[in-house]
Amino acid sequence: MLSIKEHRLLEQITALGEIGRDEGGKRTRLAASDADKAGRDALVAWMEEAGLQVVVDRIGNVFGIWETPENKDQAPLMIGSHIDTVINAGQYDGCYGVIAGIEVIRTLKEEVYTPSRPIAVVAFTNEEGVRYSPDMMGSLVYAGGLSVDEALASVGTDGTVLGEELKRIGYEGTVEPGFIKPHAFLELHIEQGPILEAEGTPIGAVHDLQGISWQRITIEGVANHAGTTPTAMRIDAGLAAARVITFLRDRCDSSNASTVATVGCIELEPNAINVIPSKAIFTVDLRNPDEEKLKGEETALANYLKELEKTDKVKISTERLVRFEPVLFDKGIVELVENAAKERGFASRRITSGAGQDAQMIARMCPAAMIFVPSAKGISHNPEEYTTDEDLIAGANVFLDVVIKLSGAKK
Repeated sequence: MLSIKEHRLLEQITALGEIGRDEGGKRTRLAASDADKAGRDALVAWMEEAGLQVVVDRIGNVFGIWETPENKDQAPLMIGSHIDTVINAGQYDGCYGVIAGIEVIRTLKEEVYTPSRPIAVVAFTNEEGVRYSPDMMGSLVYAGGLSVDEALASVGTDGTVLGEELKRIGYEGTVEPGFIKPHAFLELHIEQGPILEAEGTPIGAVHDLQGISWQRITIEGVANHAGTTPTAMRIDAGLAAARVITFLRDRCDSSNASTVATVGCIELEPNAINVIPSKAIFTVDLRNPDEEKLKGEETALANYLKELEKTDKVKISTERLVRFEPVLFDKGIVELVENAAKERGFASRRITSGAGQDAQMIARMCPAAMIFVPSAKGISHNPEEYTTDEDLIAGANVFLDVVIKLSGAKK
């Protein structure tokens, strides 16, 4: 059975993982940064070594395209992910899928396989959304969900403008996003969760992806002396924020694990140890794979905030930051993943992606799905992120088999 070149896959994952490390060993490649440029440069070099045509679109997405005179008129199979990272990141998130995509094409070419349609491997811009908002930006723009000009005008957390930074690092691109209309899209990724490892299952056939609702909530109270103001006479924005946090947890506990909620950022004003908070500003991340249930949680939170204004005598305002509906991936591709795993003797299971992924955006354009491999202890967005070489190789070989099926490649 045809297999990828294991040493090459692992060596390139490690090599890319070394790019963006600082003196303390922390790995950070934020979108359109100097470290991102270095990662992109390495990626382009590997694409060119594989004999691929490299194309960069206006949002900075990098494509390596393999086409032949016989198949150039067919809609391409698109594969890939992203190489930008969070701050102090692991080395597998996103990068595994892009490098495996290049490796799959190299293996097919070296073994003299010819696909009946082109294959394009892509590294999307700003998937993480750390420096510029929103996340999954490159794939969202590519799928037509955000205008390229609006995205390029995004101002980063450091005051930079994305379009200017892409130009500065030499990846502003020339072609319009969406220039390739894919036949299908397949993304290989680490799970970023604990389920596959806990069950001892090497392959996840990702059949859906959770909807995501982000908002910023501001609660206004009254600052007052922490020692002289009786509890019953306080209008405490910090206490009201705490009530929202516990409300969200209670909702999750009663949802049979289908809803998750996170308050990841919180600020209090004036932020003094002996002053009752006059303001609390915090974010809420709500997720559920069912759209109606997600809407229900949003409504429940909105109603609770109205009630809280009355009971705690505070003023509350909200701002929607991000809203993505759940995605149901293509059943046919999911079944191809399951069958490929079975043929190689690997156990598999259908699984939900709890994290946002580029595949959810490209699913707007064409049939799409994902393959997951286990993440040790479910850790991701962390230097401790780890997937065994054995699991990386298994995932890449299942990926290879599905790419062969979707591209119609024959020897």
